[in-house]
Amino acid sequence: MRLGLRELRRKPIRFLAAFLALSLLTLLLLILGGILDGLYLGSTGVLRAQPGELVTFSAEARQQVNRSRLSPETIALVRSTPGVASVGGLGVAQVGLQVPGRDGLTGAAVIGYQQASGGVPAPPDKGQAYADRVLSRDGVEVGQTVQVGPQRLPLQVIGFVDDASFQQQGGLWTSAATWREVATSVRPDSPLADGAFQALSVTVVPGYDPAGVAQNIDHATGGTTQTLTREQAILAIPGLKEQNSTFSSIIYVTLFVAGIVVALFFALLTLERSGMYAVFKAIGASSRQIFASVITQAVAIAVLSFLLGLLAALALTPLLVGGLKIPLVIVPGRALSTAIGLVLMSVLGSSVTLRRVIRIDPASAIG
Repeated sequence: MRLGLRELRRKPIRFLAAFLALSLLTLLLLILGGILDGLYLGSTGVLRAQPGELVTFSAEARQQVNRSRLSPETIALVRSTPGVASVGGLGVAQVGLQVPGRDGLTGAAVIGYQQASGGVPAPPDKGQAYADRVLSRDGVEVGQTVQVGPQRLPLQVIGFVDDASFQQQGGLWTSAATWREVATSVRPDSPLADGAFQALSVTVVPGYDPAGVAQNIDHATGGTTQTLTREQAILAIPGLKEQNSTFSSIIYVTLFVAGIVVALFFALLTLERSGMYAVFKAIGASSRQIFASVITQAVAIAVLSFLLGLLAALALTPLLVGGLKIPLVIVPGRALSTAIGLVLMSVLGSSVTLRRVIRIDPASAIG
């Protein structure tokens, strides 16, 4: 191992090509993973912010919040179902947002809710809202009064919340009454009754099976509702499964390419250093020791490449997010999994040299 590190320190130029190639691949992996996480977080924030284990929609809504409608009578039936501890109403209206001092409109989601959660405080007073922090990029500030919807209804921003978007639109979290007013202005032909919501966040009594409670809810409402776990409701968001599958496939292919790059580099390097390895064997070094030095070099290059790629990704993130409006989020878990994947593929790639190292004849050093 010390032999491999010593060579890296004394002749770094020899490893420069592999280092730069892996650094670029690391940058690509982090950007792709960041976009995947950004799309996921930006689409699912509203549902992930709900405190309940279950989400109830109307049966004809196809598991979509903005298509669902639940009457006060249906909500009462859900609330009285055995195993239900509490029920919180939820509604979303996607509207145009006019920010003071800004030309044009930006997209936003006005969210009416009843229950506080870990990320969102209790509902504010009528006419007030908590804004998702992503809206600060569009000029939204605490204390401002923004205008929403076709009737330019005023909303005073009283604070920011994090990770609370809906389908890539920053959320404005407000009271149920304010949301109904905004939703009715968007669809005046279909006004919402007092007490009606689009979906429900259902908290299950401890000890009850959430799946069983979900079935009980749908049975109690006569099949007019469809109740899913929160995770199922998140995966039901249009396009979420497809984008996860597509980006994950690209990431796996990129990791495979990284392994091939390492394999080719160390195969050529081993061929070039066959004479040196023969000398090492002639003076008593084992194939195991030589192979360990190759693995050590591969791991060291992978780690250094990851660090450079990570620094480049962090430097590019403000430009991609702020300037190009790309939904990119560098999540620590994704960065860690990328580092582990890169190291593993580097080890596997460098392992192709094992057979060649074993076959080197120490007697060739004499010739």
